[in-house]
Amino acid sequence: MSRAKPAAAPAAATPIVSPMAPLLFEPAVRRALEEDLGRAGDLTTDAVVPVGHETLAVMVSRAPGRVAGLDVAAAAFRLLDERVMVTPAVADGADVEAGRRLAGVAGPTRAILSAERVALNFLAHLSGVATVTREVVRLVEGTGAHVVCTRKTTPGLRALQKHAVRCGGGHNHRFGLDDAVLIKDNHVVVAGGVTEAVRRARRAVGHMVRIEVEVDDLEQLEEALAAGVEAILLDNMDVATLRQAVQFTAGRAVTEASGGITPATARAVAETGVDLLSVGWITHSAPAWDVALDLTAVGRRGATTADPDRGEAPAP
Repeated sequence: MSRAKPAAAPAAATPIVSPMAPLLFEPAVRRALEEDLGRAGDLTTDAVVPVGHETLAVMVSRAPGRVAGLDVAAAAFRLLDERVMVTPAVADGADVEAGRRLAGVAGPTRAILSAERVALNFLAHLSGVATVTREVVRLVEGTGAHVVCTRKTTPGLRALQKHAVRCGGGHNHRFGLDDAVLIKDNHVVVAGGVTEAVRRARRAVGHMVRIEVEVDDLEQLEEALAAGVEAILLDNMDVATLRQAVQFTAGRAVTEASGGITPATARAVAETGVDLLSVGWITHSAPAWDVALDLTAVGRRGATTADPDRGEAPAP
């Protein structure tokens, strides 16, 4: 959202998912702009487009999907020039068809063209994450299981990708190592067993910190439950073993299935009765969504920017 119209988004852009605070994404957008502009700026645009030239453009979908990252895309334009006005036509979390207008963009042409690729990169990637998350969520509908993401995220983009997962209807696992205790196989090896690892963790963390243990078999599961952990990660178990593990747990802890879950297997895994499906590829391997920026009208030097939401061109 731009400075010019912070509260004037159309009704269609009413938030579906709680928006991120700019503090969470602006540093990543700034780094991306710095990477693209390098040491000398946009040589092409600076040579071709006169200072003071203004334009009107629209961001449009080229494929159906679930939208995520509109505020992030808008920040790319705003950080280059606060006079650029971005007016969303939809909101993060919305499903759109191919050819759907996503937002109007109006203002100085130099800033719009120089920020275009960074804005579209973020929007394409985050909407891709939201779209594949939506598909997995739909596959497990009616089972009671939730789809959650992992820490298998692009360095520097975790908060953005986890927002995209929420836009897709998924849920977030821990954001980092400081959120909760997750005792994995290597921790168990170092501690000498599940019970001792849990004992050490309980002694070290506060009462608000949850403890989850990764288990590979039913014997470890029994030990973890006896230690009183809040959640169990059932790692790389086949469907039959998952079903046994859920039955044995009998609600004493949250159960999370993890390891190699794909669209082909998600439904069968969810039907075992697990509470959570932990799916790493929705963040690390989601294909980019096809989205574009199309110029719809251009003005002259010193032109007055019109309202892109009304489809007006800048004054000639």
